[in-house]
Amino acid sequence: MNESKLSELLEQAGERTAVNPPPIDAMRSGATRRRRRRTAVWSAAGTAVAVAAVIGGSTALTNNGASPLEQPPVAGRTPTATVPDDVRLVGVGHTAVAVPKDWATNQLRCGTPTKNTVIVDPGPQGYCFLQQAAGIVSVQIGSKPAVEFKADETFQLNGVEAQRQRTVCTASDADRPTTCAGAVLIPSRNVWVRAVSSADAEAVGKALEQIWFIQDATGVPGFQSLDLDTSKADYAQELGKVGLQAEFATKQEPGVPKGSVIAVSPRPGTMVPNGSTVTVTLAG
Repeated sequence: MNESKLSELLEQAGERTAVNPPPIDAMRSGATRRRRRRTAVWSAAGTAVAVAAVIGGSTALTNNGASPLEQPPVAGRTPTATVPDDVRLVGVGHTAVAVPKDWATNQLRCGTPTKNTVIVDPGPQGYCFLQQAAGIVSVQIGSKPAVEFKADETFQLNGVEAQRQRTVCTASDADRPTTCAGAVLIPSRNVWVRAVSSADAEAVGKALEQIWFIQDATGVPGFQSLDLDTSKADYAQELGKVGLQAEFATKQEPGVPKGSVIAVSPRPGTMVPNGSTVTVTLAG
């Protein structure tokens, strides 16, 4: 991936719009505050340039089936059009989520995050009963919801309809930390973003603020979510749908059907300039 080219494209977009920086530091620090029983409501304030962030919907905190706490007033902010040095973008198509650079990718055990992580095209997950440790935040982005999605609010994001599933927190007990989750769905872009936090509800809202629209770059498609035996032709077609090119390499992989995709570079979710070439490794 030509990272310098992508940064240049984004910076050129930023020069055309005077805006304020996103609260990435607040997002990170939220992961260190545990079990704060607090809610946050956010609304979107977009820009007309190629990059835009979304602040999605409202949050609710529940406690052992009790009624949700009263919602605070709606607040808004203006996003930035320039990618800060301490974050990276992970995306599907022209939609991306910004996460701190020190976050892992697909750091999961049995589908449960084991540290702060962004989740994209994670592939099949083994099953085991594993509780998420306290103080962890994860953000998942994909082309369709991986869990049941229910829209609690519909709003406009730069003229694009988006839906918000409000944040709900499960009650904590002696053996399990409070876990909060919320999501945003953008139907016309076929993109879904979900944030889960065992820190506090505010961390979910901060994470969901970091959804960006980027017209000059696109996310490398996943292959594990397509099929376990994704073929060369199948994945080449997925690349073509988003305007990317493929070059192929082979590698001996015992037990994997010949011609199946076993790796791509840059990895799925990486934002690359439109028209870029992706190296696809097939089982030889």
